[in-house]
Amino acid sequence: MGRKLYVGNLPYQTGEAEIRGLFEPFGSLDSVHVVIDKMTGQARGFAFVEMSTDSEAQAATTGLNGHQVGGRALTVNEARPKEQFSGAGGGHGGGGGRREPRW
Repeated sequence: MGRKLYVGNLPYQTGEAEIRGLFEPFGSLDSVHVVIDKMTGQARGFAFVEMSTDSEAQAATTGLNGHQVGGRALTVNEARPKEQFSGAGGGHGGGGGRREPRW
């Protein structure tokens, strides 16, 4: 298991300090990043936490996955790398041109 964890289903008002408080009993934290919506400036309900060691990350995952915060059951698991878009067929990646409407 890696050291970087995805923390989902957070109440929208949950801040970095509260997340640190949840994870610190399981070990040292290298970073906490609460994901913010660029348009609204509000939290999107998930964050990324990086623990100092793999064993601390595993302990935090085991201890906090399903843990209730603000009436919501957290989802805690290993963070996966953001998928790269191939540019084939989709609206992301290559092309960059204007799309013609489909009638």
